[in-house]
This record gives sequence, C-alpha cells and structure tokens, in this order.
Amino acid sequence: MRPCHGRVHGFKSRPARLRLAEARKGGGGLRQGYGVTSPLMYYVYSLKCRDGYYIGCTDNLKDRLERHKKGQVPATAHRLPIKLDFYFAFKDKYKAFEFEKYLKSGSGRAFINKHLA
Repeated sequence: MRPCHGRVHGFKSRPARLRLAEARKGGGGLRQGYGVTSPLMYYVYSLKCRDGYYIGCTDNLKDRLERHKKGQVPATAHRLPIKLDFYFAFKDKYKAFEFEKYLKSGSGRAFINKHLA
C-alpha cells in the first residue's frame, strides 16, 4: 500500500459532473473522531481484486475497505479477496471525484501502469 499526495503532474482540474450529488454530501467539512476535530479528506483508491482492479472514491477509507472485504459493495462482492493497492488523499472532494474519473479513463490507466504499477 503506497500513500500518495493529491497533486499529480499533468492532471488538470475540470468541473465535476459525475456523482456531483454524492460529492455534495458531507456537511461542514470536519470529521469528529477520538475527541479531535480534523479536516475531512477524500480518498481515491485502487483495490487489487481476484480478476483485476477496482478504482473508487470515499471520505472514510478504513470503513470503505471493511465494507469491500465483507462483500457489502456490489461492485466487488463477487471479486473477493481484495487488497488495497494504492490511494491518493485530497482535501477537495471535487478534485477527488475528478481524479477517480480520470483514473478510470484510458489515459488514467496508462498513468497507473507507468507510475504506480
């Protein structure tokens, strides 16, 4: 598992169109946990599945991985076991969703193969 920063050379920010309603959820942008308030982060992650890879985006990586492992995510339920391959952390939810969309494109897959494989 390799953590990466949210800035990627050559990635241009565009208006988010995909899952905009989902991106707007989340309230005030702060997460309560362990008695401390911290800035909310958004994660774009890649899972190594039995039959390939899965790219996703979430604001709670630990919980999302547990749901994947328990088979509660329909997209990966039949592709178990899974393993976290890499993730990127973003402060801006729109950039996170844009980057997820980019990674799912042909150019994004080439980026993964060149820089992260």
